[in-house]
Amino acid sequence: MGTVGVIFRRELAAYFTTPVAYVFIVIFLVLAGALTFYYGAFFERGQADLQSFFGFHPWLYLFLIPALSMRLWAEERKSGTIEMFLTLPVTVLQAVIGKFLAAWVFTGIALALTFPFWITVNYLGKPDNGVILASYLGSFLMAGGFLAVGAAVSALTKNQVIAFVISAAICFLLIVTETQIVLGPLQSWVPGPVLEAISSLSFLDHFAAIMRGEIDARDLVFFLSVIVLFLFANVQLVDLKKAD
Repeated sequence: MGTVGVIFRRELAAYFTTPVAYVFIVIFLVLAGALTFYYGAFFERGQADLQSFFGFHPWLYLFLIPALSMRLWAEERKSGTIEMFLTLPVTVLQAVIGKFLAAWVFTGIALALTFPFWITVNYLGKPDNGVILASYLGSFLMAGGFLAVGAAVSALTKNQVIAFVISAAICFLLIVTETQIVLGPLQSWVPGPVLEAISSLSFLDHFAAIMRGEIDARDLVFFLSVIVLFLFANVQLVDLKKAD
């Protein structure tokens, strides 16, 4: 774990040595505010909650997380530093976990900087702060799921744009698996149990349950399982592609 910690600190510090971190945070905060107050009708709803704030998070992450994750491995492969990086006394698993945790914590920092929304809703009314805290946890876990997907895809290609597009496409499918966009074409020939299994993969469904304050172990296990699955795929892909 000491090696993972070193990689984690190195990668996290690297975000703040370039404008990437600040641009990401500013865009995230501006879009979150605009969507909450204008499209989410925060004041017009007249309710002391942050449903209109958290409701847009899956769609914010759909574009911002792939933009963050696309550089994780694609940049290393394009510059050729992946070979040098992996000749150090570091295993592929340690490198993957360290890079992922740095990106996840960075996303958590951006999410934590939205605390003025929480302060605002408490100033205006008496919200259920337990539900809001649960929603933050759900949002953080969902961001981790998207990041794990993006990290695995980033290991597939040297082109960051391609990594972004593929990651966004996969994340979109993981959001809408419970809708007719995915289920509609399958209903005529796929058995019911399989359709239910596909529907259960929806990030939107699991996040919505947490956003209501219902912290079900199944939702937590779902997001953690997605993270573990795609990190495992990430390790295999890095190991496979490191000689390319």
